[in-house]
Amino acid sequence: MNFNAYLRLTRLDKPIGILLLLWPTLWGLWFAAERLPPLNLLVIFVAGVVLMRSAGCSVNDYADRHFDGFVARTRKRPLATGEITPGEAIGVAVALALLALLVLWPIVTPLLLFLAVIAAFLAASYPFTKRFFAVPQAYLGLSFGFGIPMAYAAVQGSVPTEAGWLLLANLFWSIAYDTEYAMVDRTDDLKIGIRTSAITFGRFDVTIVMLCYAITLTLLAWIGAQHDLGELFWLGLLAAAGIALYHYKLIRHRDPVRCFKAFLHNTWFGAAVFSGLALDYAIR
Repeated sequence: MNFNAYLRLTRLDKPIGILLLLWPTLWGLWFAAERLPPLNLLVIFVAGVVLMRSAGCSVNDYADRHFDGFVARTRKRPLATGEITPGEAIGVAVALALLALLVLWPIVTPLLLFLAVIAAFLAASYPFTKRFFAVPQAYLGLSFGFGIPMAYAAVQGSVPTEAGWLLLANLFWSIAYDTEYAMVDRTDDLKIGIRTSAITFGRFDVTIVMLCYAITLTLLAWIGAQHDLGELFWLGLLAAAGIALYHYKLIRHRDPVRCFKAFLHNTWFGAAVFSGLALDYAIR
């Protein structure tokens, strides 16, 4: 068994993707609980994020196995190099998804189980949307943010409208950062026929990325106002806005290296929002 190949398949060697799923899930837990959520929920959701993200990466590499070898950034992925077979990749994905369900089981309810099935479907189907969706990054936003309605279901036993607005905020954030990611591969993706937001947006890509950041922050501000959050939350949003402006500086000339740097830096955007949210509730 090539342990390093499996590590690369599941992206456990690259925690940035875990954090991009984790931050919105934590936003959901804190908004739903309006305080530090119960420790058991926190542990279960963090473990679930790690497992489902790794399962999703395995499916992604399976779906892209005929394309990754032609893209400079992905040509050394284990399915592209033959280190792992397609069957092994699917086996890993199924095993991780079942393990995630096992982790969720102590708190499972019919509603939570229903949402978990939808989340698994979104994670498994997202990689294939790059064949026919003009903006698959929007679908990614649903997939990456589905921990939000699950968090509300776990904490409150229902999924209020607010969860939908928070999911929408995450959707726009996902379009922003994953368009930056897609800008790195635009030339290769055009050659092989993959559809991405960077290609669809064309010369308006930078403008739309910044607009998506603005919509994300506006929605988060509106939700925070409904909770009557204080100065620390607003400072967190202000820091996130500053980070978004820094990303504009990185991506405005569309240099692939700087675009990838902006993508990686998004973990600080999510962290800024979460820090303000968590600290504000902590001092109440």
